[in-house]
Order: sequence, then C-alpha cells, then structure tokens
Amino acid sequence: MEKTPRVAVLLAEGFEEIEAVAVIDVLRRGGAAVRLASLGLADRGVTGAHQIVVMPDTGLDDLRAGDLDMVVLPGGMPGSATLAADRRVLALLQAVHAGGGIVAAICAAPIALQAAGLLAGRRVTCYPSFESRLVGARVTGRSVESDGRIITSRGPGTAIVFGLELLRALGRGEAADRLRQGMIVEP
Repeated sequence: MEKTPRVAVLLAEGFEEIEAVAVIDVLRRGGAAVRLASLGLADRGVTGAHQIVVMPDTGLDDLRAGDLDMVVLPGGMPGSATLAADRRVLALLQAVHAGGGIVAAICAAPIALQAAGLLAGRRVTCYPSFESRLVGARVTGRSVESDGRIITSRGPGTAIVFGLELLRALGRGEAADRLRQGMIVEP
C-alpha cells in the first residue's frame, strides 16, 4: 500500500493567498495529507496579504520534522520576511531537509530557505525582485526549479504548476499528470 505523503504548509501573517491555497488544493487533490501550520496561535485565522483569512490546522510548535515528508512556504510580504526571521521555521526546514525530506518555497519565500542555509550552490527561482537576496544560489528564472530536495517557484501565476511539481517530488507523478489534464493546466 502506498504511503500518504505528509506535508506542512507554514502560514505567516501577510502570506500570498493564491500561493498557499492553490498549492494546498493541488496537494490534497493528489492524495497528500496537508497540515496548515500557523506561526501564531493555532486557533486563530492567519490573514494573507490581501486580507483573506485562512484557519490553520495546527501551530508551528506542534510540528515534528520526523513526521513530515515536505515543508512548503508560500510567499507574499511581509509573510516571507516573517518566515525567514523565525528561528523555529529555520530549524524545521533544516531538520526536514537533513532527514531526507523536501523543502519548497514560492515567490519571496526562498529567502527563508536562504536564511536556513540551504541554497548555496543550488539552482533556484523566485519572484524577480528577490533574486539578488539569494546569495550563493544559481537563480535560473524558470517558473519552477527543482534541485535535489529543494523546489522553488516564481509567484502567484506559477502556483498550480509548483503544486504539481511538489506532487511529483512526493512520488505522486500519476496524480500530477491526471490533475494537470483535469484542471486544464497548459504545459
């Protein structure tokens, strides 16, 4: 029997709503068990950059790296800066990656992967105005970039394709192909 991939999507105030919700939706449609984790209190909604409130499933402090196959960081500001400045987020990213898991970020959120020390020499992509902040990484400008167990993407318009790539990385390639066709995602 196929193992259900376990994913945490971290939500900080000011996250980019499209990048969070589209990715969560694609991952859940593809069979992943996705938990939304707030950096704040688990029983309070997290407000996105465009004033859309999303209820988390849990708090960041309740996540354990050994229980996760992947951590996903939506972009948006100031959410991305908050993620990059939070020592708990950086420690979780480092632990999941060191344990063989996947870390992924879209838009401005690769700055948190940078702050965690995970991007040196890696091929990455991000929102254009954040490229200069990824010192030591090889910024490609592609819509989605995978380099080992690090996956990055550019912004809201690439969120669905990013989600499909995350499914592939979790061993759900057939589901990703089925969703690409069913959701009419252009190649």
